[in-house]
Amino acid sequence: MSLPLDILIMAAGKGTRMKSAHPKVLQKLAGRPLLGHVLATAAQLQARSAIVITGHQAESVEQAITQLAKHTPAPAQVQCVRQEPQLGTGHAVQQAVPVLADDGLAIVLSGDVPLTQATTLQALIDAAGGDKLALLTVRLPDPTGYGRIVRGTEGQVQRIVEQKDANEAERAIHEVYSGIMAVPSRLLKPWLAQLDNRNAQGEFYLTDVVAKAVQAGTSVVAHCIDDAVQVAGVNSPAQLAELERAHQLRQAQRLMEQGVRLADPARFELRDHANGQSAALVCAQDVEIDLGCIFSGHVEIGAGAQIGAYCHISNAVIGAGAVIHPFTHIDGEKLGAQVGEAALIGPFARLRPGAELGREVHIGNFVEVKNSRLAAGAKANHLAYLGDADVGERVNYGAGSITANYDGANKHRTVIEADVHVGSNCVLVAPVTIGAGGTVGAGSTITKSTPPQSLSVTRAKQLAKENWARPVKQPKA
Repeated sequence: MSLPLDILIMAAGKGTRMKSAHPKVLQKLAGRPLLGHVLATAAQLQARSAIVITGHQAESVEQAITQLAKHTPAPAQVQCVRQEPQLGTGHAVQQAVPVLADDGLAIVLSGDVPLTQATTLQALIDAAGGDKLALLTVRLPDPTGYGRIVRGTEGQVQRIVEQKDANEAERAIHEVYSGIMAVPSRLLKPWLAQLDNRNAQGEFYLTDVVAKAVQAGTSVVAHCIDDAVQVAGVNSPAQLAELERAHQLRQAQRLMEQGVRLADPARFELRDHANGQSAALVCAQDVEIDLGCIFSGHVEIGAGAQIGAYCHISNAVIGAGAVIHPFTHIDGEKLGAQVGEAALIGPFARLRPGAELGREVHIGNFVEVKNSRLAAGAKANHLAYLGDADVGERVNYGAGSITANYDGANKHRTVIEADVHVGSNCVLVAPVTIGAGGTVGAGSTITKSTPPQSLSVTRAKQLAKENWARPVKQPKA
């Protein structure tokens, strides 16, 4: 029988090198706080609980955890304990002891190490079993700054030596401790109680539990990987940017393995939405994505669709065969946005929440659509606004025309029935219905519903004053 999993997440550090007013563990990678990535990994492991050890700006971190739980995966039970003051990694984990059950397997993670894969942690858990201390280690070409793994003559792990306490021979070791371990809680607790701070830093090192385990006759095993990205921590903006690129490239590679055509995998982004919704991009066959595109939240793209360069698409469904021209911005937020099959969108178009576009709809440059439904074949090709509107089939909506949907207090809907032609620079003042087959003359402001098949025109009489002289500037005194 496997032991229940309890995840201990160290998130108390100040992160001075980030040079930020925000806690380090709340810095974002792919739109999600670093700590959110770690909690999501814990959820993948089906952990019984997560205990987050906070310290620097503890209240901000704890509030963020509450918000994260609303939108992104996390264990069912998440609780926080505080480390005040911060006296080292061993001292941090000591703070979790009062709320850590004896019957589980404790997994120690860091809140600033976001990209450890659940499969890697599962291998570590399997190595620990119910009676061993298992360390996640990694071989690095340059191990500077990391605790070295010191093994015995038969390869068994004897201890971890921190960089500042290591001698010359120990510093030459390339296998390093990642900061991640798995150990039965009943074994961990007494070792934590025996820690001291007699070292160069005057801190309580969690790594010293390895020597305690060896002294107690407990087997210490290591699961060693070569993928440094999985155990890379974030201590500076440069490291955050480096890890962002590594993460995005891996997401791009997964999509290409599924058949997606990416013009440049190095210029591709998939992020959590600004509202916290987890990132997911689902592509059917033969989807093409040009360079510089950003996707966030949940996006689905149908077969054969083409996404032009530098588009930003969030919480949307793009139909098969649709073409999204460059620089288009689509954000469905909570309501979502839908683009029908074979539709043509952009360039420089904006679709907002509640935009529902039918088959072969055309939305051209500098057209904005919000909370509106456009039936098959409707067109708004340039410089227009459609808000809170129902647009029928084959409607042609002219340049510069808008639906005036807001009266200063309430939103009202505009209905444009099938086969209507709306001329340029028209204002449709909602609530209003334009009858099927009707025409609205250019420059008209429509405040009353119009009958089907009618021509509706409202404009002032055109005047021409002959021999009119323009004003001229007066000479300066």
